[in-house]
Amino acid sequence: MIYELRRYQMHPGRRDDLIDLFEREFIETQEATGMRVAASFREDGEPDTFPWLRAFPDMETRRAALTAFYGGPVWLANRDAANATLADSDDVLLLRPAGPELPFGERPPVGAKELPSSLYVATIHHVAGDGFADFFAREAVPALAEAGVRPVACLESEHAENTYPRLPVRTGVNVFVWFARFERPEEEREVDLSMLKPYLTAPTERLRLRPTARSSLR
Repeated sequence: MIYELRRYQMHPGRRDDLIDLFEREFIETQEATGMRVAASFREDGEPDTFPWLRAFPDMETRRAALTAFYGGPVWLANRDAANATLADSDDVLLLRPAGPELPFGERPPVGAKELPSSLYVATIHHVAGDGFADFFAREAVPALAEAGVRPVACLESEHAENTYPRLPVRTGVNVFVWFARFERPEEEREVDLSMLKPYLTAPTERLRLRPTARSSLR
């Protein structure tokens, strides 16, 4: 699978407007083209961001699916409303599996409003070269397990050429991203992973993510 981790910067106060539109109009219509809308979130402490994930079987399917969706009637009818909420939509990481993949669940129907109680934490490590996934599995995963934290998904940079250049992705970065899930935010805990520092090339990013009502990650 190929994943996009998209983190939109919203105009102040417009995040929920986009989420409402997204969950009503842009989930099933994207998936009808061959992609999977994997997750959508509100980010704790960042009221003007909208992070979400979508997945594709491969890069060629990504090209075809994005071409179909962004040239299709639903996007064309709603793009002005969507774009009016956005300050920037170019913070996009193109990723591939580097361990367990995202555990998709059953998505609630259109109109669902109840929010899951869970918290996902996405940790983004900027790393040098290849091989970090093996080191993480060997050294970090046991330390996490001892603390009762289990990575539910691990992804790393996909460096293939962007097959849909109309939508930019971040280039010149090499990242490893892992997700932890906590049943409730008060169960969140950080684990000392200082053994990773020699392999990191930039400060680690940590996103605290609350699933929206129709997210497939629950």
